[in-house]
Amino acid sequence: MAMMEILKSVGETLVTLDHYEDGIWVNLINPTEEEVLRVSSTLKLDPDYVRAALDEEERSRIEIDEDGSTLILVDIPIAEYDGSSPFYTTIPLGIIITDKNIITVCLRENPIIKDFLDNRVKTFYTYKKTRFILQILYRNAAKYLQYLKRIDKESSLIEAKLHKSTKNKELIQLLELEKSLVYFSTSLKSNEIVLEKMLRTESIKNYPEDTELLEDVIIENKQAIEMAKIYSDILTGTMDAFASVISNNLNILMKFLASVTIVMAIPTMIASFFGMNVNVPLHDNPHAFAIIVVIVIGACVVAALAMAKKKMF
Repeated sequence: MAMMEILKSVGETLVTLDHYEDGIWVNLINPTEEEVLRVSSTLKLDPDYVRAALDEEERSRIEIDEDGSTLILVDIPIAEYDGSSPFYTTIPLGIIITDKNIITVCLRENPIIKDFLDNRVKTFYTYKKTRFILQILYRNAAKYLQYLKRIDKESSLIEAKLHKSTKNKELIQLLELEKSLVYFSTSLKSNEIVLEKMLRTESIKNYPEDTELLEDVIIENKQAIEMAKIYSDILTGTMDAFASVISNNLNILMKFLASVTIVMAIPTMIASFFGMNVNVPLHDNPHAFAIIVVIVIGACVVAALAMAKKKMF
């Protein structure tokens, strides 16, 4: 769903405008090409800066134009649901800074921008561009940590189900979570490069408190990277363990079935001897059938006890 909003902080309130002026925040969600060109023309931007965040494969980076406009592209986490099974991925978020305004561009609505739209972020003002950027990046790192904790809880619930059932459904859910952790880890490392570059870019950190906030963002991002690695290692080990358990259970089942097959082959083999058109023992004994049945049962019991002793049952 395409959406374009022009917003400005008036006191402690975020108001929506119908015109462009200094100190505004332009929020673009999956904009049309017409909207991209109109915003670029009005705010004197490179249209490619606006289009950059509309490509899901675009890498995180920071670019500074000759006219002073700056593009910051980072990956943000997104939670999606396939039926009752959640999975997580990342999409680009573009932040464009001009001399007097700030523009955010994303392919879809996301919880990070929504927090600002709903006034959930304290000391947020559209005209304090540097502080606004760092607040977005801080909320982004915090959202990664939140989703990582959620992934850890969901994997624990799936593991509990796997203890009772070894169906493919639970293993597939674990695989989806493992893929999500790979996406998160890759995106967080790309974001880290952008943050480190921002720390060295004088045009971004204009005030000492902004530098301190940027350092906090870097710390949060590093913590998220470490958590993603730990959870990924745990999940990989868990999946390997359950794969070994399932393989072992299959081996036990095959061994049991082989043992049953051997025991059941004894009656067939003995019966086949007495079914031949040749003279065999007990052929003229009136109690031959009973004797043969006893022999068969005894042979089966002996074979079963022998295999049980070798723990084949």
